Amino acid sequence: MIKDFLILNCIGMDDKIGLKIDKNFYIHEFDKKVNNDQLVLNILNLCKKYKVNINNNFSVLVNNGPGSFSSLRTSLAVAKGIKISKKINLFGFKNSDLGQFTLVNIELLIKKNLLQKNLIKPLYLS
Repeated sequence: MIKDFLILNCIGMDDKIGLKIDKNFYIHEFDKKVNNDQLVLNILNLCKKYKVNINNNFSVLVNNGPGSFSSLRTSLAVAKGIKISKKINLFGFKNSDLGQFTLVNIELLIKKNLLQKNLIKPLYLS
């Protein structure tokens, strides 16, 4: 069961990251399209702000699209980097399965088993 997680929802529009710790859920929304440096810095700042240490009890959920090529590649690369460096679980999900970016919808995504473990197949918009 996925308890604590970092979720990356960066597909080129309405980009957000979320952090669930215990029963608390924190969201950071981006004003404009995310670039590589912004995504990593925002994840670090979110973790620092809420005094979170990402360890092997964490999972990372990443949106596989469809979406912008560069946004998806960036979020997938960051998610895989966190997976390798922190030895955590990595899960992918389809944008259409999530709906609104709320904790209730994310928990439904997990409960309905709509996540793909370690099998990231991005869907790019052409």
